[in-house]
Amino acid sequence: MTNPLQTLSFDALVRQVRACTLCADVLPREPRPVVQLSETSRILVVGQAPGRRVHETGLPFNDPSGDRLRQWMGVTRDTFYDESRLAILPMGFCYPGTGKSGDLPPRPECAATWRDELLSRLTNIELTLVIGQYAHAWHIGKSRASLTENVRAWREYWPRLVPMPHPSPRNNLWLRRNPWFEQEVVPALQNRISEVLNKPFDQSPTPET
Repeated sequence: MTNPLQTLSFDALVRQVRACTLCADVLPREPRPVVQLSETSRILVVGQAPGRRVHETGLPFNDPSGDRLRQWMGVTRDTFYDESRLAILPMGFCYPGTGKSGDLPPRPECAATWRDELLSRLTNIELTLVIGQYAHAWHIGKSRASLTENVRAWREYWPRLVPMPHPSPRNNLWLRRNPWFEQEVVPALQNRISEVLNKPFDQSPTPET
């Protein structure tokens, strides 16, 4: 059976995503899907779900987590929010609310309804940053004991995908316990991002290895 989403143009598909109200009855606030997408995007950032501040502004990673992420990536805000170069597609598109230990998990309806079709349209992606446990679970087929082990194995996915911890200030303890991430992974990531962003657009993507 044909998926009706496949008949939509890219722009029409993104409009439907941004107008989605599937989870209206279970979200703590009105639905406000926050995504950043273009068919020309070369880098894909996969987060978890918008936080409260992002929900209020409608701008992905417009918070301290985003400040740290941009520092890790070595990019300016202007570059980060240039959808022609960088796509942002979280596992959940709307703010899920807050629990006892932070934001609740992303709503599963987003990925089940939209993710495969959206990813199939992003044909120019050369590098995917996979951030946090829910993004790891979707994008990394090989299951390991923990997020830390996924990140430690980053070279296995290089240069097309980089598993990362969440840049939230709540992860400061993880970063102190795992200094190798900022010593080894971040410099390599910055070099790779610069390579991808500075490549002439008519140059063929790096083939997968």
